[in-house]
Amino acid sequence: MTNLVKFQPLPSTKPLFNGFLDEFFNRNISNFIGSDAVLNQPAVNIVETDEAFKLEFAAPGYDKQDFSVNVENDFLTVSASRETKNEEQNERYTRREFSVTSFKHSFKLPKTVNQEAIAAVYENGILNVTLGKKEEAKPVVKTIQIA
Repeated sequence: MTNLVKFQPLPSTKPLFNGFLDEFFNRNISNFIGSDAVLNQPAVNIVETDEAFKLEFAAPGYDKQDFSVNVENDFLTVSASRETKNEEQNERYTRREFSVTSFKHSFKLPKTVNQEAIAAVYENGILNVTLGKKEEAKPVVKTIQIA
């Protein structure tokens, strides 16, 4: 296994977020089949809020039923597969074309994610996956009365 890219985060006031990015970007990439395996991966945006982590996958052309979102052994796996077929018949020939497009993306979940509070919505070519945080990971805001 070889690291293709080593992500070095800038210092931040949010250590949980830096740790989350380290887990996402500093993992090993191996066992690719074919030269275009990386090209099939959709772009993914990762955003952290006080309540959740939000992942946005740019996957236009897919239907909602093409996706699968699973959690197993602290890994979130998002995959999709789409098959298209085209057949044209003429008196002298028959032409058949088909293509299969798929991707699979796995993420190691940080301990702050509530695995029971994961939701996914596909809309306008974007798959939005929301990973709710555990209550103890959410920031506490208090107003202190001055005596």
